[in-house]
Amino acid sequence: MTRTRAHLSPSLWLQLGTSLWIGLAATLALLLISHILPLLVFGNRIFPGVSLSGLNLSGLNANEAAALISRSAYYPASGRITLEYGSQQWALSPSQLGVMLDPQATAITAYKIGRSGPLEKVLLDRFNLLRGSAEVQPTFIFNEKATVDFLNAIAAEINQPLQEASLEIQGVDVFVRNGQPGRVLDVAASLARIAAQVEQVRDGVVPLAVIETQPLISDVSEQAELAREILSQPLRFTLPAEVGEIEGNWMLEPTALAKMLTFERVQDGGTDSLAVVVNPTLAGLHLDSLRESLDAEPQNARFIFNDETGLLDLKDSAVIGRKLNIQSSLENINSSLKAGSHEAQLVFDITPPAVTDSMTGAELGITELVYEYTSYFYGSSPDRVQNIKTASSSFHGLLVPPGGVLSMADELGDISLDNGYAEALIILGDETIKGVGGGVCQVSTTLFRTAYFAGYPILERHAHAYRVGYYEQTPSGGHNANLAGLDATVFVPLVDFKFKNDSDHWLLMETYVYNNTALTWKFYSTKDGRQVEHSTTGPTQKVKAPDDLYRENPELKKGEVKQVDWAAEGARVVVTRRVTRGGELLYNDTFTTVYEPWRNIFEYGPGTEDMPPDKKSGSAEDEE
Repeated sequence: MTRTRAHLSPSLWLQLGTSLWIGLAATLALLLISHILPLLVFGNRIFPGVSLSGLNLSGLNANEAAALISRSAYYPASGRITLEYGSQQWALSPSQLGVMLDPQATAITAYKIGRSGPLEKVLLDRFNLLRGSAEVQPTFIFNEKATVDFLNAIAAEINQPLQEASLEIQGVDVFVRNGQPGRVLDVAASLARIAAQVEQVRDGVVPLAVIETQPLISDVSEQAELAREILSQPLRFTLPAEVGEIEGNWMLEPTALAKMLTFERVQDGGTDSLAVVVNPTLAGLHLDSLRESLDAEPQNARFIFNDETGLLDLKDSAVIGRKLNIQSSLENINSSLKAGSHEAQLVFDITPPAVTDSMTGAELGITELVYEYTSYFYGSSPDRVQNIKTASSSFHGLLVPPGGVLSMADELGDISLDNGYAEALIILGDETIKGVGGGVCQVSTTLFRTAYFAGYPILERHAHAYRVGYYEQTPSGGHNANLAGLDATVFVPLVDFKFKNDSDHWLLMETYVYNNTALTWKFYSTKDGRQVEHSTTGPTQKVKAPDDLYRENPELKKGEVKQVDWAAEGARVVVTRRVTRGGELLYNDTFTTVYEPWRNIFEYGPGTEDMPPDKKSGSAEDEE
């Protein structure tokens, strides 16, 4: 197949080109006429069809248009903008909010319609002008300060502090304060809303921007009723069964409880509420004040060894150690209050004693009498005898654990009239005076000798300042100087006597006072074969007692003479002890005592004849 190409003649091509050029020239001419002709006709005047909200600005130059705009009533003065929050409204003209029309800028804007801007905008403007509907947008000056000042002024009417619902207790009455939401006028956001309304150049309602904060707790009526119920009766404290019954008034009256109650914010599942609780400081102080009555150190059971059966007879039941746990007790109290209960159980930290009531001598290693010693105190006053009985009873049935140390001061505690002691003569400083507890050293001396001859290690022992006759008495009431150097004084809490139970068995002590003249101390345990060898130098390097001293006492009557101290020789005594077991030396002790010489001291009433005498001598046993 053969293809052929059509060819145009040169004359035809020429005719086609001429037609194209003529059409293009005609189009350009039309465009130039439609754009330039209006400019030539209206020059510096506003094109026909331009208006401002119905005000015709056609044919006016910019100055004439600005003057006409200025004379015309317009939006800033006649418009209405209503600010609104809830049921509150504030109706204002735009001018009151700082909005002012700029006539000159608005006239210039009108003049530029159909003259300036991109070609498409100019063509659109010209089209609108031909239709007579070219509306000029006014130019405003917005003084935002005026609006801000007004917003700040009405903020006082809108703003409201956030108030959480709360409860208050006055006396035993409970008062409720309802919660309220917090409100704060958002000036910046409200200003932006007003500006947007102004730009629309029309009346309108502007909702103010207000930041609202709702209270976390708005209703406390339930908690108020609970608080009223709590304060309707006393709050009673109960004790757990393991501490037994303790005498005391364990309750808080409503008036006292009300002072301790407070309200604590709690959150449950994202919801806040108030809980009625006790102030931990105030309630804790109250519980702490109960410690003296409630707390107790663990005490072992006390026994008496039955010499006939070889078994232990219970003397005093064991005491379970307890210490009030204040933090846990506060938690229990708050739980009870939450439940509306009028009872709350106190919580204790429990420490069981090492020896309970049911333990046997075989378990404790107390199977026989290990040693006993008796001291004598013929001629003691009734007060001194009373003190010996009171002090020695503190040790009757007492147990000392294997490896344990017995401190007499710890066991005796407070030596006072309230604890059964009487006033009797004691050595204080360089004289013998009357004081509470005179005679206790008869007890410490007896214990020292029992531990000494039983072979237990002596950890602390102090001798008396001078030789005391009571501590050298024999069973018949006579005197044995070889007992010197075996005395021990105790002055709670400064001077103590201590010994250690170094055996593998518990040590049981028993004390007995016979006929108000003798004190026997018994040690029960299990003998381990230890032997004690004792020797003494007896009193050596003796020093004669100083001359008697007489002094006037204005509290005595005329003719009354009273001896207040008794003479004793000074001396040095060295006591030694060897403790062995199966040929092994356990202890080799030396106790050196230096006694001061002591003189008689007499007191007499003012005006007593022949006082002081030229020479008077005498001696008696000291009462300590």
